[in-house]
Order: sequence, then structure tokens, then C-alpha cells
Amino acid sequence: MIISFSGIDGAGKSTQIAALQSWLRGAEISVSVFRMWDDVVVFPWLRESMSHRAFGGDRGVGSPEKPLERRDKNVRSPFLSFVRCWFYMADAISLSLKVWRQGKRGQGVIIFDRYLYDELANLPLENRLAKNFVRTLLRLVPKPDVAYVLDAKPEAARARKPEYPLDFVLRNRESYLNLARLENLTVIDAESMEQAQFKIRETLLSKMGDTKAKSLLYQCSHDH
Repeated sequence: MIISFSGIDGAGKSTQIAALQSWLRGAEISVSVFRMWDDVVVFPWLRESMSHRAFGGDRGVGSPEKPLERRDKNVRSPFLSFVRCWFYMADAISLSLKVWRQGKRGQGVIIFDRYLYDELANLPLENRLAKNFVRTLLRLVPKPDVAYVLDAKPEAARARKPEYPLDFVLRNRESYLNLARLENLTVIDAESMEQAQFKIRETLLSKMGDTKAKSLLYQCSHDH
């Protein structure tokens, strides 16, 4: 089973993935977690270096104690969108191969911390050509059994992870919601971490069908 988590920076993806991973392992279910940028993306070091040289901006991960001003995915132009499309196509192939290899190894549950959706959300989806490209690319990539989009208020998300201007975070959230409508992704209100966790588990159980794993997860939930 493949599960993916997507959403704007600061939406709580890492927290929810860790909670889901612990829950699944508590039911003795094998879990593997892959991070899009670390485990899938093609030439990440080169792309980060190129962005930094071209646009400047800070590097690293922002926090309330150490806010950053990054300049990479928030920089837009027709030329950059064209370049990104080529990189995203390469990433789609890499992602498909990753999923295929893990499937051959018979992994239990595979969780992706970000998926191709998180790259495609950086494209101008209001443009018809960009939207057609997104539809085409998504046909090449295995669709997760459950694809979550954590929907957080941009102001709150940016306060937790201050890296990009608020106007970009607002646009980025709209892109995720547009993708969710386009691909029928599961949108989870991430304002309350506890309620989001409950909804994530509930949705996952509904997708599993009548299986031994599902029974174990019900038991695990009852015990905790």
C-alpha cells in the first residue's frame, strides 16, 4: 500500500507521518518512509546550488526562532516553468521506478513525505498548458492508494515554518487544493493535529478493506 502526504510548508506533514508510522508499527505492520527531495528527486544538490546562485536567498529550514527568506520555488517566470517541467518529468520517472522497486520487494506500507503533487503545485495551474502537462505527467506516476493533502491556514503554517512570503504560501495552498480537485486527493483539515490524526487513520482504514492488517489496527486503536 502506498500513502503520500502533501501540503504547504508548515502544514504538519512530518508530525502526521511520524504518528502514522508509529501507529502502523504498533500493529506490527511493516512501514517504509521515503522523502521526495532526499530519495526521489533527480540531482537535488545541483538544483539547489543552481537556485541559490541564480536567485540568492537563504538555505536550510526555517523555524520560529530562525526565520529564513528562501528564493527557489516561489520565483516564477515562463522560462522557469519550462525548466521545471523538464526536471519534474525526470522526477516522475524516478518516482515510478522507486515505487516499482519497492513493490517488487514486497514492502508492507510505503509512506511518501511529499509526492509529485508537491512539485506540480509550483506550476501556474491557472495556465491551460500547465494544467494539461500536469494531467499528462500524473498518468505516468502510480497513484497512491491514499494521497493526503494537509490543508493548514497559510498564516499559521508560515508562523511554524517561516521560509517564504505569505502571498506565495497563499497561492501555493490554492494550487494544492486545485490539484486535490483535479486528482480526487484526500484533503485533511490540519488546524487541529489530533483531529487530523484521527481523520487520517479513519480514511486509511476505509481504504484497506476487510484485511488482517485492518483488524490489527482496530485493536491497536482500542488499546491506545
